[in-house]
Amino acid sequence: MATYNAIAATGQAILGLLADSCPKPEFAGASFVLYMPKDFQTPMEEGISLFLYRVAVNLGQRNQATRPRLDGLRPRPPLPLDLYYMLTPWAATAERQQRLLGWAMRTLEDTPILPSGHLNHYAPEANVFQPAETVELFYEPISLQDMVTIWEVFNPHEQLSITYVARMLSIESTQGTQDAEPVQTRKLEVGQFAAR
Repeated sequence: MATYNAIAATGQAILGLLADSCPKPEFAGASFVLYMPKDFQTPMEEGISLFLYRVAVNLGQRNQATRPRLDGLRPRPPLPLDLYYMLTPWAATAERQQRLLGWAMRTLEDTPILPSGHLNHYAPEANVFQPAETVELFYEPISLQDMVTIWEVFNPHEQLSITYVARMLSIESTQGTQDAEPVQTRKLEVGQFAAR
């Protein structure tokens, strides 16, 4: 299970995947940046922005069983998260913007599972993800109304964008609980029922 830095590391890993596979010299000057709402007021000239617009607890993975740690404490269940991203290509012309989008979508479709080595490479600290951990990334469309609602917050002209979800991100708890001792005996008391 990952540390709390996993959310930031996942966004950076997605951008790192795109930056590493960017076709050059066609998009040699492209930038790959995590965006906050204020960044949409003055966007980049050319490149891909990734905006984390929603984080949700994955209820299907909630309350997973845990194993005792080496110190004897059992950690609290991990927090399973789904991260919802909006990917936006930026360019001077519509044709160039669409070429950037097509390339980015194909690249992400070719790499639907991000392994821990790739995730940790872009993490703010070492070993954010355990060796066997992965994050699944796939396209998940949202309704036109939801997309318009997101863009209304930013106030610029709506841009061509697509949405993805990163799943199977489990954040490990640093707190633990002591397991209770096994039950050794059971005491049953039987009484008599009063007659009516």
